[in-house]
Amino acid sequence: MGYGFIELTPEIVKLAEKSMEGYKIAPELYTQYDVKRGLRDINGNGVVAGLTNISTIKVDEEGQGKLFYRGINVEDIVTGFIKEKRYGFEETIYLLLFGNMPTETELDEFKDILSEARNLPTTFTRDVIMKAPSDNMMNTLAKCVLSLYSYDHAANDISIPNVLRQSISLITLFPVLATYGYHAYKYTRDGGSLFIHDPDPGLSIAENLLYMLRPDKKYTELEARILDLALVLHAEHGGGNNSTFTVHVVSSSGTDTYSAIAAALGSLKGPKHGGANIKVAMMFDDMKQNIKDWTDEAEVRAYLKKLLHKEAFDHAGLIYGMGHAVYSHSDPRAMVFKGFVEKLSSEKGRHDEFDLYSMVERLAPEVIAEERKIYKGVCANVDFYSGFVYRMLGIPDELFTPLFAVSRISGWSAHRIEELINSNKIIRPAYKAISPMREYTDMENRMD
Repeated sequence: MGYGFIELTPEIVKLAEKSMEGYKIAPELYTQYDVKRGLRDINGNGVVAGLTNISTIKVDEEGQGKLFYRGINVEDIVTGFIKEKRYGFEETIYLLLFGNMPTETELDEFKDILSEARNLPTTFTRDVIMKAPSDNMMNTLAKCVLSLYSYDHAANDISIPNVLRQSISLITLFPVLATYGYHAYKYTRDGGSLFIHDPDPGLSIAENLLYMLRPDKKYTELEARILDLALVLHAEHGGGNNSTFTVHVVSSSGTDTYSAIAAALGSLKGPKHGGANIKVAMMFDDMKQNIKDWTDEAEVRAYLKKLLHKEAFDHAGLIYGMGHAVYSHSDPRAMVFKGFVEKLSSEKGRHDEFDLYSMVERLAPEVIAEERKIYKGVCANVDFYSGFVYRMLGIPDELFTPLFAVSRISGWSAHRIEELINSNKIIRPAYKAISPMREYTDMENRMD
């Protein structure tokens, strides 16, 4: 028995079974009372819970999606920095935080600020990261974020200048916390050598991630640029995604920055949100083991049907990486990503795997339409290719979702500041009670 924990005994299992009966709600009651489950209607339209300047998603009549950061099409942002062969994540952070694309001078000054803030407190690595390392890096990130509260002389100050200071610090420290946390876990699990590389102030965030992660610090330009692209595409996605909404909800209570970001990490950890990319990669691992000919459409189609019938992989009945709450025919992030994924697969000699991904992307919507009653189109989302990219970059599975957090904290920070500036009310949605009213009975009158 672990310290501080009781065992899962038969008595507790029995109590859990007893409690479950009191929680069940008949599905038809959601329709009867017009409750939007997941805050979305049957067509996927969300309940409007707030206003935002930070990003938006637009879907045309044909279901083609477009994503805008501060009113600028993400595809145009990506085209701009790729054409000029520069790293774009830092300027994307600037755009999200401050509302405009930076000038060259503004960007250089901002990069200097990020670099100066990229130093952990003295002994933090030893006292926090190396102590009780977790096998889940999202928990490690959350632990580190909450611990940083104790090192901040103005942790509870929610004035905008102070929150911006805290946000910039967390944005630039997340890559350090994620990579150091992984090294600590791997060292504890496997033993051997422990290497901790200090970030290089002259490198971009994407370059530093690979630099700190790899024992030899080496990476190719294409590897760094594709990782940079992944960070840009994951940085923000409207105010309605689960983790960003969590930031709004928690920030509306007036709590500190560290608590708000830790709450967002808890949300992103879930397999229905940020944890989807690892599920896609694991699904393809199973697919490659069970499909003899990766080029045989009939065999691939049969496997996809098995997934939906809960006869393959994790028996959940899902084709991971397919479908989105908003996009029906195209996720612009996946569309932008795909061309660069193909380039990387060629560099790594894994084009056959890319062809399999492409075939599944094409066949899955057809199979889902045949097997399921759906109300809108289904398309590949950004998680579909991101796990494959991370695998080709040699990034361990444990860091897939933390990389999402490394990117998305820029959007979370912008939304936290927006919430603090514009709202003075705590977010408190309504729930309709459906339990019958009953009389209290004294102990002596209760029946065993």
